[in-house]
Amino acid sequence: MNVVVWARVSSREQREGYSIDAQLRANREKAAREGWKVVREFVVAESAKRGAGRAEFNQMYAWVRRNAGRDKIDAILSHKLDRVCRNMRDAVRLQELEDTCGVLLAFVENQFGPGAAGQLSFNVMAAVAQYYSDNLQTEVLKGMDEKVRQGWLPAHAPYGYRNVQGDREVPIQPDPEKARTVQRIFELYARGNQTFKSLAETLHREGHLYSDTQPRFPRTVLSYLLNNRFYVGDIVWHGQVYPGKHQPLVSRRTFQACQDVLSGRNRRTGQPEIPYSGGLFRCAHCGAAITGENIRRKLKGGGVKEHFYYKCRNTTDPAHPKVRWRQEDVERAVEEELRTLELPPQAAGWFREALGAAFADVTDQRRRRRQALLKRQTELKAMQDRLLTGYLQGTIDEATFTAKSAEMKAESAQVGESLEQAAHVDAKYGEMALATFDFGQQAARRWRGSNFPTRRRILDCVSSNRTLSDVSLCVTKRKPFDVLAEGLSLIDGRGDWI
Repeated sequence: MNVVVWARVSSREQREGYSIDAQLRANREKAAREGWKVVREFVVAESAKRGAGRAEFNQMYAWVRRNAGRDKIDAILSHKLDRVCRNMRDAVRLQELEDTCGVLLAFVENQFGPGAAGQLSFNVMAAVAQYYSDNLQTEVLKGMDEKVRQGWLPAHAPYGYRNVQGDREVPIQPDPEKARTVQRIFELYARGNQTFKSLAETLHREGHLYSDTQPRFPRTVLSYLLNNRFYVGDIVWHGQVYPGKHQPLVSRRTFQACQDVLSGRNRRTGQPEIPYSGGLFRCAHCGAAITGENIRRKLKGGGVKEHFYYKCRNTTDPAHPKVRWRQEDVERAVEEELRTLELPPQAAGWFREALGAAFADVTDQRRRRRQALLKRQTELKAMQDRLLTGYLQGTIDEATFTAKSAEMKAESAQVGESLEQAAHVDAKYGEMALATFDFGQQAARRWRGSNFPTRRRILDCVSSNRTLSDVSLCVTKRKPFDVLAEGLSLIDGRGDWI
């Protein structure tokens, strides 16, 4: 009789000391005792690769079905029923294989007699095998969910970390070399002037390797790393975010900066050596990004003088005007826009003083209102207690008690809502308002004295949109800078600031 041997061991069984070799030895000894010839052996260790067991079973089933007649295969030999049948679907398929190809099931330990009794025993054992498999899956998933709630990732640590076997306190720790690479990836990409291709080239040039067989970082890997919240201390599990206990590699501020670049909100795709390129300005006529160019002219003395120009490259529309600005003109126009935030010194001093007094008055008023509400809340509670006492003593009838109780409960609810709203008032709002006002008054001066990266940040802070036409710069300012730019409209009869 010709047989095909099937041996399977799960990841848990391997950890508990079971082995494929033991199964194969038992199957071979069984075949030798019975005088059977082993045509082929199929072996699968489920920890080798996710889904390997199912793929190997399908391969074995297809091979036996295809070669049963040619190789005269009589049976599939396995150690026990649960080695070959993990669910009822497998059992049905193997029974169909017996009906269509005449291939029986043989086991080293399990024996099923002929007839209805043997078939019943087989079905019961198959159902038990499926129950074991389903229950094992449930318990494993339950254990993984509990591990996540405890703050640890129940899987292989991502790039930049390593799994430490035997350390139950800190099972996932930063890798000394790869952790620095991850930090460098986020640091470079957060600047906004890198594509995945240029980022991979920079990392390779600096000596950061992805793996021995693939030194350069693939685009998909970089995308995965930059979107992975694990590096800021979070664990994303089944769509939910849990706080992790592992050591973060990246600050949340840097991570968010990278998310802004990935979503296109803060991308600098222009050349880094051209200060205001990369979409900081857009064309007022067509909306295209203003690009920069660096023109180098040799001087008679042997030196080189650089000139930066910013222009719209839209040349397809004949009606499109020529938009081309010198860098000095752009900087001068921006400074003029920032000056619109400034008030005359006397008006600025008066406004700042009035702003501080207004917030102080609002804060004091809210404080007094909160005290009055707390007092009224205490009064209402005492009144409700007295009302209940009167009702219990029989001095107040039920109709009066019900009406007055409902009235007091409604008022108590209103007082509670008012207290909740009053609790949201923060004295720091006044400080923030004064700091914003001071920033607006100093924006033009800071612009003049800052380097190019700081100037870009000033523009992003003050404005949401910047367009260049052939003759002018138009800046859409954010709140509250748009209000400051319009100026205070408090003018007396002579037209002077008051």
